[in-house]
Amino acid sequence: MPKVAIHVEFKPKPGQHAAFDALIREHARLTLSEEPGCERFDVLQPMNADGTRDESRIMLVEVYTDQAAVKAHVANPRMPKVREAYTPLIDGRVLTMCEL
Repeated sequence: MPKVAIHVEFKPKPGQHAAFDALIREHARLTLSEEPGCERFDVLQPMNADGTRDESRIMLVEVYTDQAAVKAHVANPRMPKVREAYTPLIDGRVLTMCEL
């Protein structure tokens, strides 16, 4: 079975970048520690052409051993609380599932 990668691009609301960044980094840390099927969970901060932070976006790259590990991640009891906490902080997100 192929590994599964997930790429997510979030658009934090103006003034909410720091709060969202802290929340999503804690989520990444806990996912890596709680879910053996999660091999990687990186939080990426895009940069502008001049090298400054583009605080209008935050991206995630997650790698799971297989589709069953993704299902376990989605079923993690912490997920609804994480979504509830970040929903008021963002204007939207785009999630892409990839075969690795």
